[in-house]
Amino acid sequence: MPPATPRRTVLAAALAAAAGTAASVAPAAALADEAPSRAPGLVDNHFWSTYTDWRCGTASGTRAVAGHRPGLVIDTPAGRTDYADPHTGRTSTWEYATWTSPVHTSAVPATEVIASWNAHTPPGTWIQVDLRGSYGDGTDTPWFVMGRWASGDADIRRTSVDDQSDGKASIWTDTFSVDDPASGLRLLSYQLRLTLHRTPGTNLTPVVRRLGAMASDIPDRFTVPASLPGLAHELTVPRYSQNTHVGQYPEYDNGGEAWCSPTSSQMIIEYWDRRPSSADLAWVNPAFADPQVCHAARSTYDYQYAGCGNWPFNAAYAASYPDLNAVVTRLHSLTDLETLIRAGIPAITSQSFLKDELTGAGYGTSGHLMTVIGFTEDGDVIANDPASPDNEAVRRVYRRREWENIWLRTKRYDANGKVRSGTGGVCYIFWPVKSAPSQHRALRSLGLL
Repeated sequence: MPPATPRRTVLAAALAAAAGTAASVAPAAALADEAPSRAPGLVDNHFWSTYTDWRCGTASGTRAVAGHRPGLVIDTPAGRTDYADPHTGRTSTWEYATWTSPVHTSAVPATEVIASWNAHTPPGTWIQVDLRGSYGDGTDTPWFVMGRWASGDADIRRTSVDDQSDGKASIWTDTFSVDDPASGLRLLSYQLRLTLHRTPGTNLTPVVRRLGAMASDIPDRFTVPASLPGLAHELTVPRYSQNTHVGQYPEYDNGGEAWCSPTSSQMIIEYWDRRPSSADLAWVNPAFADPQVCHAARSTYDYQYAGCGNWPFNAAYAASYPDLNAVVTRLHSLTDLETLIRAGIPAITSQSFLKDELTGAGYGTSGHLMTVIGFTEDGDVIANDPASPDNEAVRRVYRRREWENIWLRTKRYDANGKVRSGTGGVCYIFWPVKSAPSQHRALRSLGLL
């Protein structure tokens, strides 16, 4: 079974990625032109990424930069601050500058919000992402830390922050969650704040290219309505097994046995023809196969959560490669996944299930990620499942109805009959900045652009 570590969030799951190979039934470009439009549902995605977006926020020491891919950088630091890294014991002084987004009123009064960001952090820099919101009862949240992040780990240890609550909502690793959704309390609007840090006296700066969040209100459900098959198509995605890395670098979430999320992320990163350099991989034991999977695990590891399954950290890792966008979101059905596959875009989905709930898996898991790479003629899901004995065995076919239910439900029973949380359709999606028109249309139809 995939020994994926259970997520310590109310969603109680890790991410799963799937890749695959084989011939397609129809050309992706032609199929993408048939992508259906969709009505708003229970999810609101909002992102800041354009030059105009960065100029609309409130800046203190930051400035917007234009060009091929606009972003936000340090201009004149707003000041200096000391940061005591709880994972190294070191206290260091940093110059910092901030940017606060305009207030975004969510189309969905939300019980949960997950932020994600795309940034470049050269050595000597890092960023912090905070969230503040307003409830329907007229009160406001404090600023909650959603993540302290750097692509490397030499300056700070990237980390989520535990024990954040205002008595109405809490932060569970990477997720803002209303404590009692049954009370009717909802978050109506929010702001995000970026704090960019750099080594004092230098001209270094992080560059943030995209910042946003997914707000949602998914009803409690043990089962979801079935969708009808609408596509037979398969993408050719690299296959990597997490289990070939069992015992390697146990300091990163016990080694490969728990690396479903970074293994999945790496498959899709390479699908888009991006790879770590030889210098990036120089630290990996040359005797290990697929060293890029080890690199992905180290690059997504959350030192507070003590695992590689932090969703925004996986998206941020993917977006650290040249001209890749990455977001964490929720989708509504397998029809949404078909829209992406039709356009040539694989997706990483998060699910949890008992052994008898997913025919052919051969295991049960409290949280696992796989990459959806296509659909059969019967509408069944073709997934690259990293919980496989070797790379060749990664491609799997799972029954459509079973897959849809274990992915989209928010409640499930564990082996002892206790009610546990499901992920409610969480997934991450990576795509190139210079995407094809058909891909652009598909992403827009799903509210991601």
